[in-house]
Amino acid sequence: MKRPIAPAAAVSGTILLLSGTLTSCSATSTPTSESNAPTAAIGIDIPRADSDFWKAYDRYIRADITTQHLNVLPLTQSDADTAKFTANVKALAKQRPKSIVMAPQDTRAANELLDDLLAKHISTVSVDTVPELGSTYMVVRTDNRSYGTKACEFLGKQLHGKGKVAELQGALESINGYERSQGFAHCMHTEFPGIQIIELATEWKGDVAYTKLGSTLAANPDVGGIYMQAGGVFLQPTLKLLQEKGLLKPAGQSGHISIVSNDGISQEYDAIRKGEIDATVSQPADLYAKYALYYAQAAVEGKTFQAGPTDHNSTIVLLPNGLEDQLPAPLVTKDNVDDPTLWANQTAN
Repeated sequence: MKRPIAPAAAVSGTILLLSGTLTSCSATSTPTSESNAPTAAIGIDIPRADSDFWKAYDRYIRADITTQHLNVLPLTQSDADTAKFTANVKALAKQRPKSIVMAPQDTRAANELLDDLLAKHISTVSVDTVPELGSTYMVVRTDNRSYGTKACEFLGKQLHGKGKVAELQGALESINGYERSQGFAHCMHTEFPGIQIIELATEWKGDVAYTKLGSTLAANPDVGGIYMQAGGVFLQPTLKLLQEKGLLKPAGQSGHISIVSNDGISQEYDAIRKGEIDATVSQPADLYAKYALYYAQAAVEGKTFQAGPTDHNSTIVLLPNGLEDQLPAPLVTKDNVDDPTLWANQTAN
């Protein structure tokens, strides 16, 4: 595993980052002489469209803009390209919005851009990723270490604490890939030391996952579990490979390889129902969109926030360079896969 990324600091109590008093939403309005002025525009950059999760996020963002009647600049899309992302955000900034919603994929290279936006009095809301440097108004994501922990706990019990697990990691330069790997490894080493982890770095690429998993299964035919850090890019290549090798046995049947994924897309739910995979952690695309826009609008209105519980079943924690609203991400198995409250079971996904 590559060098660590600065961890988010979990905070309890009433530590203040910005002035104000805590309300049921952990927010306060800052009165200004412009309080009755027309709503300022919000800029939005969609980070990528190469997975079903991010496609769903895009749809939710666009639907919420319409239903909330927000004044938003034309959306840009950066396709996971750092240069394109920087150009898009700079172009949005030239139009002088009060806030910009973004998801920098290279979390170590966004500080100059963020500082430039801050100097222009443009607030930033980062979705799913945490810029390591540079100030942000709010980060909207989930506790990604818990993804790895939940996957570990499920697989550890399925394998009765022994055997081998192949882990399809995302990019370890990414805070999400790093934290999921860290949570998974820590849990396995402390709770299931009899399980060997075979770490396969993939850079979030399905073709790389297919190739590396194929080689791993050839060399280790006794692999009993697979942890996929992103079902949106790893699900289909993994199922295709297992089908080709005659290893796609349904859950409960002898020879079944237990699989836990991350994302919570409808294709994963279908695979759970068929017994092809066993579980996934639902990353809430609907809530990412909803609260990204909520905080972007809050920045426009001059609201401030502090660490502590919110009224939407999450917790705001203090980061070295801002705040993070950690939204809930439930484990989905055959027991709750048909829960209508899960975003992937809703018609808007």
